[in-house]
Amino acid sequence: MDGGQVIHIHAEAPAKPAFGAPCNGCGVCCLAEPCPLGRVISRKRMGACEALRWDDGLSVYRCGAITDARGVLGPRWRWAAPVLRRLAHRWIAAGVGCDATLQAERGGD
Repeated sequence: MDGGQVIHIHAEAPAKPAFGAPCNGCGVCCLAEPCPLGRVISRKRMGACEALRWDDGLSVYRCGAITDARGVLGPRWRWAAPVLRRLAHRWIAAGVGCDATLQAERGGD
């Protein structure tokens, strides 16, 4: 390895799309590091975002701030889930396209 970061991706996750292409839920960006919203939720700047959720039914990763806002916020802040869900779409630029310049390679066993 040439000093790159190793992230563990679900075996059924789709391949990372090209930069600018629509998000396909590959999870590469959020597994590498949290976005600004994810940094607040995760309380960290490196490593997988704590808000990232795997969707077994669709075989994709999704932002929990949108799909599981109550779970992300926890019992004390669950009342704020509707607000977080609405704002998260803008804060994470949902639907804008892949903005991860990372190069993803699938490793063997």
